[in-house]
Formats: sequence, structure tokens, C-alpha cells
Amino acid sequence: MLRTLTLLSAALLASQVSYVAMAQDASSNEAIQPSTSASVEKSVEESNRFQTAFLKRQVDQTMSVGRAISSIAGHYPQEIVSIVDIALDTYPDKYREIIFAAISAQPSSTEEIVQLAIEKEVSSCPNIVQLAIKAEPTYVDFVVHAAAVSTPEELDEIVRVAVLTQPDAADSIVQTLSQEHPNRIVEIMTSALNAVPFVGEYVVDALLAVFPNEAQTVVETAVRESSEQREQVIRILSTAQHAGVTHDKLKEYAMSAGLSEEDFDSAVAN
Repeated sequence: MLRTLTLLSAALLASQVSYVAMAQDASSNEAIQPSTSASVEKSVEESNRFQTAFLKRQVDQTMSVGRAISSIAGHYPQEIVSIVDIALDTYPDKYREIIFAAISAQPSSTEEIVQLAIEKEVSSCPNIVQLAIKAEPTYVDFVVHAAAVSTPEELDEIVRVAVLTQPDAADSIVQTLSQEHPNRIVEIMTSALNAVPFVGEYVVDALLAVFPNEAQTVVETAVRESSEQREQVIRILSTAQHAGVTHDKLKEYAMSAGLSEEDFDSAVAN
């Protein structure tokens, strides 16, 4: 019985691939034969039906949509995004299992999977970000990029959730998003440092590496947001100094952020 199901699944996938090829061929000839547009639509519909049938049989066989996704990704990695598309429509209440399994099995498709999940509104953007990062922490930059592109109005929450979920990557997260949204550096830094205060020095180091001309903004924001934590301020100032910010400029930025001259002298003396 198991072999029969496996063979049937393979046959269904082969049919699906055939239909996709037909659709692509028809699409390429559309300029010459406008009437083929209806044929393309029909082929796409047939392809979706076959993909859905294939997925359902895999789910029946494995008794889990997550295991089915993992199995399909292992055998047909190039189909993972389209399968996730079908899976989220077919089993919307299993979105967590689907996203986690798909990203874990095929990390290189993380960005596309995150964008797809956000577009389908299977959950809130921050929830999808958290789930995707947990599935594959090393692809956190791809996750936050996809989320910020899809829902830029939720940038603050994307930053907050991302650094809380993967604090060791806070510097990379802030750097990635700041490069994409250079006019929102202060906002991004503030969200990150409010969520995880101890990453200030790493965030400063990462930002000064790509925004050396924004030293004042970076240092002032970092000092201001960490002013209640003396050890963090010391580390931030030291990091900025090592990054090439002069003593006089460093003092100017620190005092502009609310640090007293005495506290500044004490901090840099360490």
C-alpha cells in the first residue's frame, strides 16, 4: 500500500510538472497566439489541482503536513515554494508547522516563504518573523529583509521581535535593515536597544562599519538608549573610539545624548 501511494504521488508530481511546462510554453507564445491565454489559465488550474492532490496524499501517507513538506522538499527542492503556497491554502490552521518544516528543510527559500506567508496573512508579520527565525536562525537577515519589504509599516515590531528571538544576531539585523531604510536608523536602533539593551556596542560597531558618516546619529542614539546602564555606555564609547571616532567628537556626541562631562571622562578612562 505504501509503495502504491508513493508511486501515485510521483505520478501526480510528474503530471504537475508537465502541466507547468505546458503553461510556460503557452505563455511564451501568447504574443503570437492571444487565444492561448485561456489555455494557460486552464493549465495553471490543472497544475494547482494536481499539486493539491499530491500534497494531500503525502499528508495522508505521513500523517503530518510538516512531515509531508519535509519529504517533498527533500525530493523536489525546486518545488518547495509552490508546495508551501498550496499547503497554506489547503491547511491554513497548520501554518506554523508548514512554515517551520519548509524553512528547516529548504533554508535557501526562506525569503520567498516568508513573503508568501505574509502575503497570505496566515498570521501577523511579527509572528511569522519569529517562527521563521526559529526554524533557521542563520537566515535571520533574509527573514527581516522579506518582512520589512512586505510590511514596512511594521518595521519597529519586526526589529523588536527579531532581536528578541535571535539576540546574537542583533548587530546583523540592525545593519541589514538600516541599509535598506537609511532614513530610519534611529528608529531601528531604538527598537533594538529597547528590546535587548546589552547589544549596544555590537550595534554601534556594525553601523559605523557601513555608515561612517553617521557617527553622530549612531553614537548619540546608542548612548541615549543605554544611559541607565553605565557599563553599556562605556562599551559603546570604546567601540566608537576604536571605529575611528575622535575623542573630541565622541565627547560631543555623548554629551548631546545627555551624558555629563564627568560621566564621559569616567567612561573613556576605562
